Formats: sequence, C-alpha cells, structure tokens
Amino acid sequence: MRIEFTKMHGLGNDFVVLDGRTGGLPPVDTTLAAALADRHTGIGCDQLIVLAPSDRGDFRMRIFNADGSEVEACGNATRAVGLLNGRPARIETLGGMVSTTPTDNGISVEMGKPRFGWQDIPLGYAMDTYKMPVAWEELVAPIAVNVGNPHAIFFVEDPYKIDMARLGPLVENDPLFPERINVNVAAVTARDAITLRVWERGAGLTRACGTGACATAVGAMRRGLVDRKVTVTLPGGPLVIEWREDDEIVMTGPATESFRGSFDLADYGVIPGKVEA
Repeated sequence: MRIEFTKMHGLGNDFVVLDGRTGGLPPVDTTLAAALADRHTGIGCDQLIVLAPSDRGDFRMRIFNADGSEVEACGNATRAVGLLNGRPARIETLGGMVSTTPTDNGISVEMGKPRFGWQDIPLGYAMDTYKMPVAWEELVAPIAVNVGNPHAIFFVEDPYKIDMARLGPLVENDPLFPERINVNVAAVTARDAITLRVWERGAGLTRACGTGACATAVGAMRRGLVDRKVTVTLPGGPLVIEWREDDEIVMTGPATESFRGSFDLADYGVIPGKVEA
C-alpha cells in the first residue's frame, strides 16, 4: 500500500504531511511517526503532520514530533498546512482551534489566546509563571507560557552563546515539567525585535518554531520589554507576531512546499488495516 506525502517547511522547520481529509490513511501511531521522521532510514522531518476530517472545523491536524510523541500545536506546520489548503480555514488541533489565511506575505495564523497559570503549562507544583524562581546554570528566571503547547522562555544577552545541545534537554526533561517543555532562549534587540533559538521537546534544536516565537513574543510583551507587534528572528528567518487587544495571537510568515512523493507502508513494517476516520 503506497501512501502519498508532501514535504514542506516553514523557515527550515520541516514536515512530512499526510493528507487524509478524504480518508484512505492507515492509523498513524508513535512507531510509524518516528520511522517516517528518521533522517537516515525514513523520509526525514522535524514533525509528521496528519490531516483528517473534523466535526468542529474544516479539518483536523495531528502533530507528531520526530521522536514519535504526539503534541498539541505547531505554528510553522500550521502555516505549511495553510499553504497546502490554499484558502482560509479553521483547523482543529489538540491545542484548540486555529485559523489560517493566505496573505501577500505568506500565511497568517490566529493561534488562540495564551495561558499563564501554572496548571496550564503544566508545572509539577504551584508557582508564579511570570518570573519563575528556578535556574539551570546560566538559564535563570524564565517566564512560562502555553500557546497550545508549553514553553519556558529565558531572556539572555546572546542566544547563540547558550549551549542548547546540553541545556535544552536538561530543562526539557526536568521533573518540574511533567509533560516536558519547549525551551526558548531570546534576546530583545529593540521594542519591535527579538532574536530567538528554540529547543523543541521531542525534536531538539530546530531552525524555527512558530509557537516558540508566539510564546516568546507574548512573554516579552507581558514583561513590558517590547510592543504588541514584533519581528522574531530565528535561525531560519523572521516571523511577525502580534498580540491583539482581544488577547488573540496572530503569527504571519512564509511556508514552502519542497517536494511530493510516496512510500510503501510495508517498508516500515506496517500491514494495512482499517483506514483512519
């Protein structure tokens, strides 16, 4: 059984998209997702995206990290899916409903409203998330924000001087974060500009993270470091993030289709069964 896929990326954060909106996909689980994401023996990607029918929106988007874990939200993938869809859409995710609109500057995504409660992140115990009294070596006093998935943001002088390969997994897997955490290191360079690197839970250091850009921008805005609309520059390029007065976060940026192809399920040890609903 051959399955068609589309390879896409948002600022270098890359995805394999399986389109099951009209049915025909086998069940996708952690094992298959990790196998497809493997860059040596699979197709290779930061996240596997599975589209399916939805009773609540135009369609549903499931997101699997490279390690196979299913997560709630991915901003760059949402832009990629918005490009693939080609017209405005309301998309159901585990993190809530999001909306995409094609624009002259790429794809604009309404990401929903941020949450700041310690239970919303969640943390292992009660704590003020505005300036958390915790530290991992030079990473100190983060602000925590949930924008569909959880983020800890550390404001530093130079994100590129932080050893993210070592400190990223240390913070991600700390018992303080029972569902793990995305780790952001950011420098505010102007009232409308932030430089950012992100260690994504289950994926590692990526070239761009849309939810990380949203969480970091909102964290900086909440602390009064920047205005309500900023450009967040990641290793893969810039995203424009606006936190509107109605509390909605809007992210705008590019997405790109790289190529299309197909794979045989048997190559990944999958015996086709019932199709995914």
